[in-house]
Amino acid sequence: MVPKACMSNVSQEGMTAKKSQDFDSWYTQVILKAEIADYSPVSGCMVFRPSGYAIWENIQRLTDAEFKKAGISNTYFPIFIPERLLKKEAEHVKGFAPEVAWVTEAGGSKLDERLAIRPTSETLMYDVASRWIRSWRDLPLRLNQWNNVVRWEFKHPTLFLRSREFLWNEGHTMFATRAEADAERDEILGIYRMITEECMALPGYTGKKTQSETFAGAEATYSIEHLLPDGKAIQGPDWHSDGQNFSKAFEIVFVDQDGNKQFVWQNTWAISTREIGVMLAVHSDDKGAVVPPRLAAVQIVLVPILNDESKQAVLGEAKKLMEKLTEFRAKLDDRDHLTPGRKFNEWELKGIPLRVEFGPRDMKDNQAVLVRRDTGGKRTVKVADLAVEAGKELDAIQENLLRSAKEVLSKNTHEANTLEDLKKTMAEKGGIVRFHWCGKEECETKLKEEAGGKILNIPIDQKPSKAKCIVCGSEARFLVNFGRSY
Repeated sequence: MVPKACMSNVSQEGMTAKKSQDFDSWYTQVILKAEIADYSPVSGCMVFRPSGYAIWENIQRLTDAEFKKAGISNTYFPIFIPERLLKKEAEHVKGFAPEVAWVTEAGGSKLDERLAIRPTSETLMYDVASRWIRSWRDLPLRLNQWNNVVRWEFKHPTLFLRSREFLWNEGHTMFATRAEADAERDEILGIYRMITEECMALPGYTGKKTQSETFAGAEATYSIEHLLPDGKAIQGPDWHSDGQNFSKAFEIVFVDQDGNKQFVWQNTWAISTREIGVMLAVHSDDKGAVVPPRLAAVQIVLVPILNDESKQAVLGEAKKLMEKLTEFRAKLDDRDHLTPGRKFNEWELKGIPLRVEFGPRDMKDNQAVLVRRDTGGKRTVKVADLAVEAGKELDAIQENLLRSAKEVLSKNTHEANTLEDLKKTMAEKGGIVRFHWCGKEECETKLKEEAGGKILNIPIDQKPSKAKCIVCGSEARFLVNFGRSY
């Protein structure tokens, strides 16, 4: 069911809300009007439209290639998890209990045992993996799934950013030693940073979560935190060190080289379709969506400018131009019932990175006009150079989006030296605030209560400092990133 607040927006063609004035309405309009996604009849769930799903396919393809280079294999496990397995790891169940959706009957008959619809796959995968591992020679076991999960969120659902079903990768790896398991952290986070920065043009802050924010069942969680245009932070990809918590619960045991039985060391990690929403929120504008070229379903749209006299000649040459663009994801818009201006507006709304305009005068002069979606900049190029110049423009767009996003993130990252500084900055500016913290849970709680946010993460590999905790004044252990979180 479409929320009433969005009903009027669906029927209007162009954007009506402003990003700087009403972010929530603007964001919803971008997703719906750019035909990235739509609401479904199931509350809290969404439909990926073809262009939106193509973005996810590109993220999946690029990320999966990096996983395979790292020696990680894809697998697939069922979406249903028996209740007895979910209960086997107590902390895991405690963390997910409110969000689990259950199947209790099928074909009119009650099931003997409830089946959870996968909120994440640890318990099912580890029950099976315990049969696969016997010796140190079976390790490391590095598996990944591309699948969907269901977490029955009760907060206000938002397309991509918070939904009851979403798509992601689920990495599950098992090692013989803690050192091997820990060494994976930088490798996986490095892959995620490459995908978010180089492909999605999304900067973020990488760091360790506090204990209170650590993933259920894990010993430690590391995340990439992004900043949305409304001043709120949102968690991106993450990596979890699970230690031996699950291996002990599920008896994942191997015989080491000395003949001794040992429990494996495990990690889990994920990137989800939430990133699409973050990407669109950061880059898009009041004209509609802006999609980075490396992920766009269509990178280039060629719009022939036609009149009755030159229509056939221009269309014929436009088709020849398309042959020069085969290395790109290019589309010829040869619809004859829409004016060029109408087409321009539509492709701007949908966020196509580069538009090529080609009319009778261009045909005569053996040229084409390139129009960038990010800046609106235009330039004329020779037809013979079209592919090379189009490639240059796409690279420039990709670089500009990342550069602009980094500037916005830097501009909205502040520092606080006292608790009063923090409260004032959060009230007046929002964004992400950095300050020193002693590491005590009571100070973390006070920060949440008084400053209206939370510690997002703790940057990795910090050097010791003589700074004081802004809450209690004792010696600080960490410089932290703090903000209101989505």
